[in-house]
Amino acid sequence: MSITENMNGAALIMPGQGAQFEGMGLAWAEAHDVAKETWAEADEVLGFSLSEACWSSGEQVNRTDIAQPGIFATSVSILRVLETQGLDLGKAPFAAGLSLGEYTALWAAGVLSFADGLRLVRLRGQAMQDAADSIPSGMLSLMGASEEQAATLAKVGSEKGICQVANLNGPGQVILSGEFAGLEVAAEAAKAHGVRRTRKLVVAGGFHSECMRPAADRLQAALNDVPTSPARIPVLSNVTARASSDPQTLKDQLAKQVCAPVLWERSMNWALGKGEGACNSPISTFLEPGPGTILAGIMRKIDSQASVISCATPADLGASSPQ
Repeated sequence: MSITENMNGAALIMPGQGAQFEGMGLAWAEAHDVAKETWAEADEVLGFSLSEACWSSGEQVNRTDIAQPGIFATSVSILRVLETQGLDLGKAPFAAGLSLGEYTALWAAGVLSFADGLRLVRLRGQAMQDAADSIPSGMLSLMGASEEQAATLAKVGSEKGICQVANLNGPGQVILSGEFAGLEVAAEAAKAHGVRRTRKLVVAGGFHSECMRPAADRLQAALNDVPTSPARIPVLSNVTARASSDPQTLKDQLAKQVCAPVLWERSMNWALGKGEGACNSPISTFLEPGPGTILAGIMRKIDSQASVISCATPADLGASSPQ
C-alpha cells in the first residue's frame, strides 16, 4: 500500500530544529506547483528570500533564524502537496510537533494561518539566537541516561549555573541545557551517576532552559497579537504531553515551551495509549511530513511496533508505507 493510500487517519508528527539541511524543500518545489507557491508565499511574507537562504550553498540554513522558518515552510509545503493527493487534515486524530514542529501542528489543525505561523517562527528563531548570543550556553546529550539520572545531573550542574533537563525525546535520548559552567560540572559528574558518555551538541545556545527567558518574553508579546481559529483536530503539547483543542490554551503553550523541557517520549506514549491518563483511543500509525526521518527513528526506540510513514521527498509519495 502506498503512502497516499494509507495516510488518512494517521496522526501527524512534525519535525523540529535539527532536521534542516541545505536544499530542504527544493525537490518538492520543483516537482509540485503548490509547494513552489508555498515557498513564494514565504518569501513574500518575510520580505526576503527564505528559499534562497535554504537552497543556496553555505551555512545559512543552519542559522536558527533561517532553519526554523525553513523547516516550517518545508513541512507545510509537503502537507499541501499531500492534500492534493487526498490527505484530509481534518481526519487526523491529532497533530504534534517536536518543539518548533508544534507550529506546523497548529497550522495543520487550522489554529494558525501560514503567514502568522511563519512570522512567529522567524521571530522565535531570531529571539532564541539573540538570547544565545547574550548568555554563553549550550546543550549536552547524556547518552543512554534515564530521566532520573538527567534530573540528578541537572541539579548538580545548577550549582554552578543554569542547568536543566531540556529534551526527553526517547529512551536514552536525554539532553541537558544551560550555561557552559553548569553543563561542564554535569559532564564531569556523569560517570559517577552511571552515565558513561556525554556529548556537547553543536547548537547556538541553551535552548529549552532559562537561558531562553528573554526569547520567551519576546515571543509571548508577539503571540498576544496573533489571531487564532478553533482547532479542527487536537494538538499535542510538548509542555504538557497532553492534547487540547482550545486555541488559547495551545497558543499559551508556545511561549512556555521555549524554556520548558520537550516531553516527546511522554507525548508519544500518551498517543500510544501507555501510562497514566493516556489517550483512550491508542494510535498506531503516524505521518511524518518534513525534512528527514528523525521522528521515525525516535519512534522506533519508543515503540518498535508503531508505524511511521515518513514523507521527506517527492519519491516517497509512491513508496510503500511501513507495516
